[in-house]
Amino acid sequence: MEYTNLGRTGLSVSRLCLGTMNFGPETTEPDSFAIMDRALEHGINFFDTANVYGRKTGEGVTENIIGRWFAQGNDRRERVVLATKVYGRMGDWPNEQGLSARHIVRACDESLRRLQTDWIDLYQMHHISRTTPWEEIWQAMETLVSQGKVLYVGSSNFAGWHLARAQESATRRNFLGLVSEQCIYNLMTRHVELEVLPAAEQYGLGIIPWSPLQGGLLGGAIRKLAEGGAGRTRSEHASKLLAERRPAIEGYEKLCADLGHDPADVALGWLLTRPAVTAPIIGPRTVQQLDAALGALTVELGDDTLTRLDELFPPVGKGGPGPEAWAW
Repeated sequence: MEYTNLGRTGLSVSRLCLGTMNFGPETTEPDSFAIMDRALEHGINFFDTANVYGRKTGEGVTENIIGRWFAQGNDRRERVVLATKVYGRMGDWPNEQGLSARHIVRACDESLRRLQTDWIDLYQMHHISRTTPWEEIWQAMETLVSQGKVLYVGSSNFAGWHLARAQESATRRNFLGLVSEQCIYNLMTRHVELEVLPAAEQYGLGIIPWSPLQGGLLGGAIRKLAEGGAGRTRSEHASKLLAERRPAIEGYEKLCADLGHDPADVALGWLLTRPAVTAPIIGPRTVQQLDAALGALTVELGDDTLTRLDELFPPVGKGGPGPEAWAW
């Protein structure tokens, strides 16, 4: 396994991050345990979850599964860099969601209880709050850090200017502020290259891409459909996107075949070449899918291949950061 620092911090994390969204709704608890054990065997030490995962409001199904796995001992908790999130609705009352100081502190305590741990390595804001001032958010986060309940703070689904405001506010308080941003990023969805990635580089944030395979479309969807598989790409949204981008996806799968790599490995390998990217999130439903994802670490993409990928999946505008991407 390869490791890198999370953003500008001294924290070492694996270059692939284990996403746990499927634990509970799609993957049974025993199978989830097996996936996490295998992840550690492979050297994957970076696990990502959220208090809302599990599709049952307020129950924290996925966090509970991870907590019971930690409770088995054998240094499982000590070996994992654990990331979870706060923002989503955890109940029907007004203050059971968002980024108020009240909700941040209470949600953290509830996540710690479910996860059966004393600390969260990376506590991520799952979405921007348009009503809570940064002074309130940072005061709550500083309290959690001073108590030892949280070590680092990250964001998710923020715009570039949100990152800038957050960091400038944290700097005024002599607080470390954000160390990472988790965002959708893949060959087919590249808008974060305009401002989010440049802001992350400027402020020393590690990028943690979610949906690196665009819902399975970059994982050999056409080939799998021909073989009777590709269940994830049979949804209405995925089917529509596949129809719209079919020529590009066909060209992509041919390119991957010529390279001798699985399409999923190339999609993940491409992300690992991008500036500021720390670790794409893989969300295996089985141990076999986890094992297969390790192939991404063997992919080497030359300049000609990177150029061809840009031709198949063009960046937004002229490419690169704004304003050059849309102006002279």
